[in-house]
Amino acid sequence: MTTVRHLLLQKGNRVWSIHPDTSVFDAIKEMADRNIGALVVIEGDELIGIITERHYARNVVLKGRASPKTRVREIMQTNVVCALPDYTVEQCMALMTSKLVRHLPIVEDGIILGLLSIGDLVKSTISDQKFVIEQLEHYISGTR
Repeated sequence: MTTVRHLLLQKGNRVWSIHPDTSVFDAIKEMADRNIGALVVIEGDELIGIITERHYARNVVLKGRASPKTRVREIMQTNVVCALPDYTVEQCMALMTSKLVRHLPIVEDGIILGLLSIGDLVKSTISDQKFVIEQLEHYISGTR
């Protein structure tokens, strides 16, 4: 089974972050510029939240708020669901499904090691399944 630690070695561990007092407009612009769907919210050295495009859509757009005047801290998710690097991809998918989140910070000893999206996990699962299928095809056909 693939662990998150292994997946981060393949994907990379770059994590984009933002301060909670930044405007939501600037947060959304940062996500658009980086082609990402979430930013972890850091104050000092501490992970205090996460903001996603979904938070913006539901807590700014649908409520008629102005994104330049709204601060990240006003709409971010504060009870951040995190995973350990030794979790398997399957454990992370189950956690994300049960907690209804699409982005999962990977944390060990208070340090953020990476951020995985549900898309990262699906991509890994498909890759693993493709490998198993290829191995079975080789076994059945007697080729290597």
